[in-house]
Amino acid sequence: MRTRHLIAPFAIVALTAGGALVAASPTPSPALLAAIKAPSRTPANVQRDAYRHPAETLAFFGVKPTDNVVEIWPAGGWYTEILAPYLAKGSYTAAAPSERARAGVQKLMAANGAVYGKIKFATFPSADAPDRVAPGSADVVLTFRNVHNWSFGATDQTQAAFDQMFAMLKPGGTLGVVEHRLPEDATGITEAKSGYMKRSSVIAHATKAGFKLVGESAVNANPKDTHDYPKGVWTLPPNYAEADKDRAKYAAIGESDRMTLKFVKPAR
Repeated sequence: MRTRHLIAPFAIVALTAGGALVAASPTPSPALLAAIKAPSRTPANVQRDAYRHPAETLAFFGVKPTDNVVEIWPAGGWYTEILAPYLAKGSYTAAAPSERARAGVQKLMAANGAVYGKIKFATFPSADAPDRVAPGSADVVLTFRNVHNWSFGATDQTQAAFDQMFAMLKPGGTLGVVEHRLPEDATGITEAKSGYMKRSSVIAHATKAGFKLVGESAVNANPKDTHDYPKGVWTLPPNYAEADKDRAKYAAIGESDRMTLKFVKPAR
């Protein structure tokens, strides 16, 4: 039997030398709530707010409308639909590994230039691409459910990714990570194949890069998730990797159990 150590929903854990202090979650600002309620968002994406909690998540990470924000691998642009209009007085950069990986965000830009026309692009991961994010230029770097992807393939790119995110942030800048969470005591389930990551693994990569963990939230935790599926995390919605097999069962579970970690790049 796996033991789950979950904090109350929407709570923040601020880590100190003596242990963990639980504080109230920041209240999402009117500007953030307006961006989340914007009519420009895709209706199908809005339906997933119940699983992804964008208001609480972005408030926890402390994203401000004036920030220079880099989102790592935004894929179809789920968070792009919220961040681009919210950062009207700041900037939003979509960092992706290739032109093909930018297609989802480019589709948004083509459909609604008034809202998404100011989006910037950068190549990531890349230590030397001409359009990489300039070192020390970002106030906030965000990555949602991507850490497991960096361990796939012939070469594990996870540490290189954290090193590059550290480099692109200003001193005192924030790294916000949401990732599928594998319980620390899980047996018979591997990070490489399941799509889940242990909290300790993510923290180890971030710490090695130079980051300091300053808090975490259980806002994206899902106690219904048992983590042990035939086709990994992709068995659950929205992927439904088993197609119609046990679909109702997986729909009742919902999207995956996720850790939500806030790191800072120490100020010099």
